[in-house]
Amino acid sequence: MAPEYQRPPLPVADSFQVQEDLLGKPAEGMQHGKKVSELGWRNVFIDPCLRQLITAALQNNRDLRETILNVAAFEAQYRIRRAAQLPTISGDGFARKQSGLSGDSHFTSETYSLAVGTTAYELDLYGRIRNLKDQALEQYLARQETRKSATIGLVANVAVSYLTWLTDRELLLISEDTRKIEEESYSLIQQRAQAGISSDLDLAQARTSLEAVKANLALYRRQVAQDLHLLTLLTGISLPESLLRQAGSLDDQTPLAVIPSTLSSTILLERPDIMAAEHELKGANANIGAARAAFFPTVSLTANAGVISSDLADLFDGGSGSWLFSPAINLPIFTAGRLSADLDVAKVNRDIFIARYENAIQTAFREVSDALVANTTYQDQLLAQKANLTANEEYYTLARDRYQQGVDSFLILLDAQRSLYSSRQNYLVLRFAQLANQVNLYKVLGGGWKEQAEGS
Repeated sequence: MAPEYQRPPLPVADSFQVQEDLLGKPAEGMQHGKKVSELGWRNVFIDPCLRQLITAALQNNRDLRETILNVAAFEAQYRIRRAAQLPTISGDGFARKQSGLSGDSHFTSETYSLAVGTTAYELDLYGRIRNLKDQALEQYLARQETRKSATIGLVANVAVSYLTWLTDRELLLISEDTRKIEEESYSLIQQRAQAGISSDLDLAQARTSLEAVKANLALYRRQVAQDLHLLTLLTGISLPESLLRQAGSLDDQTPLAVIPSTLSSTILLERPDIMAAEHELKGANANIGAARAAFFPTVSLTANAGVISSDLADLFDGGSGSWLFSPAINLPIFTAGRLSADLDVAKVNRDIFIARYENAIQTAFREVSDALVANTTYQDQLLAQKANLTANEEYYTLARDRYQQGVDSFLILLDAQRSLYSSRQNYLVLRFAQLANQVNLYKVLGGGWKEQAEGS
């Protein structure tokens, strides 16, 4: 009764156009061109501290635990539907003792029976129960894929949160170093102002720069603490100091993978969320079969066999056997259009799930395309920002020397200090954005949800 399932065609282009070696050199243990979905997350994230954080999250994260329990619930629902295909056999025992009056005489009657049989077992002649079982199976499989997607998402969230903490920690260190420089500059200008060499304007400008750095110090202290709070929530444990001391710097993080020059859009079909959407669509397709079968007669069977006797001692004697065979048929004659409406609802739901499936693919295509383009541009932008940082370091060194020699004013030195501080901040923020985008690329390509790749 269910229509033959046909996968909808991909509503996107056939391939992604990307540049060769888009993400730089491969991470340790990776193979060129290997699908991200086939990699274990340990093959992708090689930082020892990050690996420990991800392991803790997968073991203790409560949201992931709830998702896993939901999968178990749908698996149980599937087993309930599957069990309906077979008759339920039960044993019944019955005893009755009754007294009463018949005319002027008093009588007592006894009845004892034992029977084994089935009650109202539906013969699935038109596949209604079978289609409901298939629908439950597809819902269970969809939840399995949702669990994989949740695992990938958790791994990516932990990785991005870890990178955020590294970035804010380094921004805090830069701010502390800059504060020392600003304090030294302010002290020097104060001495020069007292000696009449520098003006009060120079002193005021030095103070504004110093106070701005102090404000940033408070900001980054808050953000570092909040980053650790988020990591604690994601991992579900209190983070030991010994673990955090193992963390390296942002520049120690290795690019994730090598992407070949051409990627087929069919890789999207391996994403767990896309596979979950397809299982939901298959379930809706099977539900149409169940709705169609409801138009046909329902044949149910009640049957049992056992023994019955008026005396408990004679219950198993010869001649006490009994049996019952009671087939029943139910034919819908007039339902006021309810069955037709049920079928229409099933068909509309199937169309809704087709739209959801196609939308999921289009969304995934956009996510992958954005991540691939971002990786290319982040590389170019990071090179330019690195050159800008080098230039600002040279600018600050020259400005400091020329100011100390009395060649240039303090305003030029102050501008160089601010430019260098801003350039350092921008470089770290950009480096974080590049690494976070690589983590996102791992996620949107359906990154491996297992711990290790097969054979590794």
